[in-house]
Amino acid sequence: MPDESVPPRPPRCVFVYGTLRRGGSNDITRLQPAPRFVGPAQVAGVLYHLGAYPGLLLGGDQWVVGEVYAIEPALEAILDAIECVAGQPGDEYIRREVVVVVEGQSLACLVYEINPPYVAAAPVIASGDWLQAVALKSH
Repeated sequence: MPDESVPPRPPRCVFVYGTLRRGGSNDITRLQPAPRFVGPAQVAGVLYHLGAYPGLLLGGDQWVVGEVYAIEPALEAILDAIECVAGQPGDEYIRREVVVVVEGQSLACLVYEINPPYVAAAPVIASGDWLQAVALKSH
């Protein structure tokens, strides 16, 4: 009789670029179920400063730095709640699946992209690095 068990689904990966980064105010490594660090990463986009957190618009020729983590479905639901993603047109963040560069390798990742109207008047973080921008502001 053939084995009809379902093969394990590969873990979903998420690219975090702001408060969810290690050391950030919503540090993903403090959440449960615990994520698994995959590596430092970058994605094409523009990072905006929205006060206590950043927003990322995907695309273009600039790079935004962050980290990639493998996550369980239960943690994905928690991230949706943190980012207030309800699937509505006016949500602040939109969940996207995009290709991210992790240590030179391309990997499909979940990314929380800012809804463009929210960054209409926001300053750009030229370095593309939220934690670096926050560190510079605090000195």
